[in-house]
Amino acid sequence: MNRLNISKIESFQKLLFNSRTHTTKQIIIMPTSSRQLALCIVRALRARGHEAFFAGGCVRDMLLGLKPKDYDVATSARPQEVEGLFEHTVAVGKAFGVIRVRLNEREFEVATFRTEGIYRDGRHPASVQFATAREDAQRRDFTINGLFYDPVSRKTLDFVGGQADLRRRRLRAIGDPLKRFQEDRLRLLRCVRFAAQLGFQIEAATWKAVMNRARWIRTVSAERVRDELTKLLVAPHAAKGLLLLH
Repeated sequence: MNRLNISKIESFQKLLFNSRTHTTKQIIIMPTSSRQLALCIVRALRARGHEAFFAGGCVRDMLLGLKPKDYDVATSARPQEVEGLFEHTVAVGKAFGVIRVRLNEREFEVATFRTEGIYRDGRHPASVQFATAREDAQRRDFTINGLFYDPVSRKTLDFVGGQADLRRRRLRAIGDPLKRFQEDRLRLLRCVRFAAQLGFQIEAATWKAVMNRARWIRTVSAERVRDELTKLLVAPHAAKGLLLLH
């Protein structure tokens, strides 16, 4: 497969008028922002016939009117197809369908739609199976993180009721909360951190599961717990987070 020239996939054209000669000249302005570069990736994947959307936290933040810290892309393309399409890639999690694409000195996570097998260590699935966008959304942690956004048509894809929860400022696990927390036990702390970060209320069944399985957090590595606590302490509603942890 020939790698695509990103500059031909997504560039910004501008006509400059010369008042002295009364002529116009077309110039090409290459993308510079993270969003524009992520759009380049989406367009490149679609040019090869794949589905591709913005996914996860960046969609949540965009819908909340916040500036995303980074942009992740979810796609129907297999990891080897992503590697073959872009010149600079890092196979950080190829076995799980995750490839990092490097553009203009920035890295973007490109993940293949997938479902996940049994979690044996409370952190990683034993296996993954490539799937559809709808199935991929169902495996994620919270509804507000399970949204996709089509940056070309500017439409949101919502298979889990995330938009309604954003409007209600509610944090709700996707599917069975106990199952979500059993899969990745750090989600117990992430739940509290998101409440502190966004000022959201935790949905009743989700909070009950957090309370019932709080002891599971002891099995999570100290480094992962430290990172979540650090984010919580600098969150806009840190006091709320600390009260929830009490």
